[in-house]
Amino acid sequence: MPARFRGAFAAAAFAASLLSAAPTSASAIAPAPPPGTPPAAASAAGGPICWYGACYDYVSGQQRTDTTGVSVLMKVEAPAVNPAQTGEHSLQEIALQNTARTSTVEIGWTVDPELNGDARSHLFVYHWVDGQESCYNGCGFVQVSPIIRPGMALPPHIAANFAIRTIDGNWWVYFADLPVGYFPGSLWKGTYKTAQVVSVFGEVAENQADTPSCTQMGDGRFGSTGGASWIRDHQIAGTTDKPQLTVKATSPDHYNYGAVTPTSFRLGGPGTGGCTQPSASSR
Repeated sequence: MPARFRGAFAAAAFAASLLSAAPTSASAIAPAPPPGTPPAAASAAGGPICWYGACYDYVSGQQRTDTTGVSVLMKVEAPAVNPAQTGEHSLQEIALQNTARTSTVEIGWTVDPELNGDARSHLFVYHWVDGQESCYNGCGFVQVSPIIRPGMALPPHIAANFAIRTIDGNWWVYFADLPVGYFPGSLWKGTYKTAQVVSVFGEVAENQADTPSCTQMGDGRFGSTGGASWIRDHQIAGTTDKPQLTVKATSPDHYNYGAVTPTSFRLGGPGTGGCTQPSASSR
C-alpha cells in the first residue's frame, strides 16, 4: 500500500517547497502529552472526555480489522486555538492500535502553541508502548527522509496523504508520498506487528477550566456544512475487509461531521466561537 499524494504538486517538489516556506520545529518535545486516539468512551455523544489532566473532543472515524497499514487523504487546516488558555491544541491524524488499544502509532498535523511555539500547523508523529506514553517526534523514532521531518511547519489549506504501514516488523509513517521514518518494532519487543483498531479523526484538547472551548476543529466550520475540513480515501492494507468507517462525535453541538461514506467524512466546528484568530505573521 504505497502512500499517495493527490495534491496539485509532485511529491518531491511539494516537500521541498514546505522547507522553503516554513521553519521546522522538530526539536520541540512536549512533556507527558495526552493520548492521541479517542478512547472507547468517546463513541457516545456525551460531551468531552476528560483524562490525563485535560478534556478532549473528537470527531472520529474508526474501523476494527486486522491490518498492516492505513492511508487517508487529509486536509491540513489552521484552526484557532484559544490563546487565553494553556494545554489546548487542535489536530487531525490517523492512528493504528492493537486490540487492547495499548500500543499505538500515529501521524498527523497539529496546531499546538506550547509544543511548537507558534499558531501554525505542524507535522507530528507519536507512539504508545504497552499503555505507556512517549513524546512527540522522538522517543525512538528513526528519521529517514532528508526533507520531511516531524515537527516541521505545514502551509494551511493543502491536501496530502498520510499513511502508516508495518514493514519487516517496523512501523513506517508517510507524508505526501514520501517515507518520513519509522518506529522500530524493537520498541514493542517484537510484539506489535499488526493493528486491529484504525482511527482517523479530529481532536480538540481543552483546558479543564475551559470546557467547552472556543478552540476550533478543522477550519472552524461544522462538518455538517459545505466547505468544512475533510478526510477522504480511507484505505487499509493486509486484510480482505473493505474500508468501512464508523463516524461519531463527542460534542456535536460544538464539533460534528457530515457527508459520511465508508471511506470519507467532513469534520470540524467552531467550539463556542470567538477565539482570536492567529495573525498572518504567525501562520
